[in-house]
Amino acid sequence: MIRITDKHKCCGCSACAQTCPQTCISMKKDEEGFLYPYVDEADCVDCGLCETVCPELNSQSAGAVPLSVRAARNYDEEVRMSSSSGGVFSLLAEYVMSRRGGVVFGAKAAGDFSVYHTYAEFVEDLEDFRGSKYVQSSIERSYAEAEWFLKDGREVMFSGTPCQIAGLKKFLGREYENLLCVEIVCRGVPSHKVLMQYLSENFPGARLSEVDFRNKRSGWKKYSMVVKGFAESELKINEKIPFTENPFMTGFLKDIYMRPSCYECPFKAFASGADVTLGDCWGADKFCPGMDDDRGVSLVIVHSRRAEDVVNTLISSGLMGAVPVDLKEAVKYNPSIMTACVEPVRKRRDFFADDSRGFNGKIAYLCRESFSEKLGGFIYEIKKLLKLAK
Repeated sequence: MIRITDKHKCCGCSACAQTCPQTCISMKKDEEGFLYPYVDEADCVDCGLCETVCPELNSQSAGAVPLSVRAARNYDEEVRMSSSSGGVFSLLAEYVMSRRGGVVFGAKAAGDFSVYHTYAEFVEDLEDFRGSKYVQSSIERSYAEAEWFLKDGREVMFSGTPCQIAGLKKFLGREYENLLCVEIVCRGVPSHKVLMQYLSENFPGARLSEVDFRNKRSGWKKYSMVVKGFAESELKINEKIPFTENPFMTGFLKDIYMRPSCYECPFKAFASGADVTLGDCWGADKFCPGMDDDRGVSLVIVHSRRAEDVVNTLISSGLMGAVPVDLKEAVKYNPSIMTACVEPVRKRRDFFADDSRGFNGKIAYLCRESFSEKLGGFIYEIKKLLKLAK
């Protein structure tokens, strides 16, 4: 029987709930807004299946050396601009959809800005899966649905965070030739409750229609968080705040309110069993400047022969531009590929404490720059100016 005694050891993938033959495990939110399994012990028969499929209890060591590492971008500029990085996810998804009744699983935002996993069978529906969503998605019944499609012989692409991919692999319990697993490089996940605290404080009484966490209209490197909708006065809301000035993004990038398991993630360094790892190719302007136009470049790390064939097909067909890059260089600029975020224990506890400071007040206090950080930033800017002057 699944018993959560340490929340650092549960990623909330829901593999246990979906595999339970008695359906006596349900996923419920805790006081921070994160989902955890709860067992109805009256119906539990102690079969042990929930423990067998738990990726946290059965995590494996880091994966093997990747087959290839590339910086890549989608040649369709409209798709690339609506994606967080280079638009490669959409290319992989379209490829799978073009084959044997292909179906793609991904994360979609609901009307209340919660995020859940579902599937799409048509290219026009992929738009819902594009773009970063800095809220943990609820897997719902996606693992069971993916298994049904796989057993029916259909091509399936399942995308998600590394822990979600690991959960799927444990749930399935076997390999499928018609499955392509795509993990998204993950820094960590806040809860929907945290996002709503930010939105309700900053847009009280508003009818919001859109939250775009990574809007690139001002550039990929200087992206903004955009919120749209209507205020109580019916005035249109279209607020665009650079990520460096946005309270929600500040707390996120300082790792203040991640899920506890994110701080001890065992699925880094390709341990999830994914076929492909996708992320931002930060530093592209340094090690492959020809690829970087500040509209987004994807990092594409391939782990299986099947995935390598798909990527090579996309390149040879002229849909995707790509150049090889050194993994060490890529990790240098995007360390979340290999390592988990560090838990700011006291600051995290203070953030979730029930007091009167409000979301913005807490973030302003907890994320204020120390003297050493200010000095480091000043020295960095001086070095940049000196470099430009040469």
